Amino acid sequence: MKLNEGVSVIEAVLFAHGDPIESEKLCAAAGIEEDTLEKLIALLSDRYESTSSALKIIKLGDCYQLVTRSDYSEYIRAAMETKKNTPLSPAAMEVLTIVAYNQPVTKGFIEHIRGIDSSSVVNSLVEKDLLEEAGRLDVPGRPLAYKTTSTFLRCFQLSSIDDLPPLPGSESQVSFDEILIADNDAENTEADDIAEDT
Repeated sequence: MKLNEGVSVIEAVLFAHGDPIESEKLCAAAGIEEDTLEKLIALLSDRYESTSSALKIIKLGDCYQLVTRSDYSEYIRAAMETKKNTPLSPAAMEVLTIVAYNQPVTKGFIEHIRGIDSSSVVNSLVEKDLLEEAGRLDVPGRPLAYKTTSTFLRCFQLSSIDDLPPLPGSESQVSFDEILIADNDAENTEADDIAEDT
């Protein structure tokens, strides 16, 4: 297979597949080796970049996907007449954070961390394809576990879950006592200013 033909084959498969496709499946479909795939993906990405194409290839874990650049999202929405996506609620963001940093986790684990029933939030995130079932844990009751999806990675512009920013350590967090001290200092400063004005 010639180089240009290989690039076209990869482009055709990515376009037709739509969803993220594992590199192994992509190699099998194109009849190529893994190292050849990486070269062809790089050539195709360069082609899109050099022509200022609205398309680009993203890597999600061990998968590749052909997507449009975010610069064109409003035009695509207008053409498809889709409603504006509603932002995720604070509760949904909390659940996503818990799952992303601890996956796979059960609903019970999420509820233990949040201190509140989270079934409806988890179910909603599964419907939005941001979370998915990750099998059952080998513990009594064999509860279902959940993990993030490739849609989650794409929405948060991550190549893999390893790209998540590190959680802040205890030394970089503000304690409740520090907040009280800061509030008292601010009140004392304000009182001193008033006293000086009078």
